Amino acid sequence: MNHILALDQSTSATKAILFDTAGRTLDKASLDHAQHYPQPGWVEHDAEEIWTNTLAVLREVLSRHADKTQSLLCLSITNQRETIVVFDRATGRPLHRAIVWQCRRGDPICAELTEAGHNDRVRQVTGLKIDTYFSASKLKWLVRNVPEIREKLASGQALIGTIDAYLIYRLTKCRTFASDSTNASRTLLYDIGRLAWDETLCDLFEVPVGALPEVFDSAAKYGETDLGGILASPIPICGVMGDSQAALFAQRCFEPGMSKATFGTGTSLLLNIGAAPRLTESGAMTALAWVYEGRPTYSFEGLINYSAATIAWMRDQLELIDDVRETEALAAAAGDNGGVYLVPAFAGLSAPYWSSTARAAILGMTAHTTKRHVVRAALESISYQVRDALEMMKDDAGVALQRIQADGGATANRFLMQFTADMLGLEVRASNVPDLSPLGAALAGALGMGVYASLADLAGLTRESTVYRPQMAPSDALNLYEGWKAAVERVL
Repeated sequence: MNHILALDQSTSATKAILFDTAGRTLDKASLDHAQHYPQPGWVEHDAEEIWTNTLAVLREVLSRHADKTQSLLCLSITNQRETIVVFDRATGRPLHRAIVWQCRRGDPICAELTEAGHNDRVRQVTGLKIDTYFSASKLKWLVRNVPEIREKLASGQALIGTIDAYLIYRLTKCRTFASDSTNASRTLLYDIGRLAWDETLCDLFEVPVGALPEVFDSAAKYGETDLGGILASPIPICGVMGDSQAALFAQRCFEPGMSKATFGTGTSLLLNIGAAPRLTESGAMTALAWVYEGRPTYSFEGLINYSAATIAWMRDQLELIDDVRETEALAAAAGDNGGVYLVPAFAGLSAPYWSSTARAAILGMTAHTTKRHVVRAALESISYQVRDALEMMKDDAGVALQRIQADGGATANRFLMQFTADMLGLEVRASNVPDLSPLGAALAGALGMGVYASLADLAGLTRESTVYRPQMAPSDALNLYEGWKAAVERVL
């Protein structure tokens, strides 16, 4: 059994990737799913479409490798973390569109709870702050506004899960209702110290504890699946992690002080802080990095809502570009940003600003501003936000960073990676494997299935990356960054 099938269910697409047990990619297939915007600031996904796409990409990859179906070790899963689904206990079918992590409909609920003084308690238990980025306020909104869901949750007919729990339930034909600890910890309902659901917080957010999944370690086994009838014999589901933590795992950031940035729809920065949770004063979240053999590892996390999503916005909404790959050449051709800054507060600003009411703006334009300047400003905004978050985290951790590991589809943009190295004044090592989250889940699966005996064994596996070193004069980088801070202040 020397192949692992990984499922990567992200904000924009569903991928199936076939790995060997050394972590080499053999093949993959991907399908995008629709983004639904029923009101300004609201974002939804059709969970049934995600399920259909899941089966389709798994079938596509295996149709090209029929000879390997007998050597599949397991199916591993990584997923967009805070997106929440309420689904039928009997059938697994969704009872409402999935409410996506970007969705801001929970803002009034979060404001209500914060004003009532609940934030300190939430922070102590979950490591997070009350914010609609996380799942609980979305659930409270559903309970308050959708009578069918309120009634079915009360009667036990409905279940609640992040995307991993939803897919596991359907893949196991409703036999396994479980989530991994990294996903559970993103709901505002999970105690990251006790590693258990917190009943007080469930009551606060009007969520029945009995509707929540059992929580397993990241490298545990989650039942068996025949992939919706694709396989003649079922295989274990083993290795389940939220996408950002899975990327940290794939980068082998197993020691305190190691950090990574995943450049996806949003960007998540994680900094390993070891075996004990710590809270910060600056706004960095405390996250479960993973739980292995019952032992947790914690991290600080900086969250950026709009990274590659800003580039997609320029393509889909403004129609400035036809393909995201154009941005690298356009940004380089601009020569500089022409004094233009784009602050992508389309759904507010996250750490270190934490303003849900901020809105996006393009500032500093003149009659000489061109499309190239706006595109460059959009790419630069990603790097500025990474610097914002990383400076906050390293100060809280009290460590001096030598480099940062980078991954995600946007790492293919060489302008973005070089500008990030310049802004950080750090070496950026961009993984040559673009899909590190599914690799992390697959490595956790290999660990759980006994292919590797320890994290040290995984750390010894070969890693390939492209290295970007700072080239810009520190004074020039500082001037650009101060311009960014001034632009953010105007938006705030």
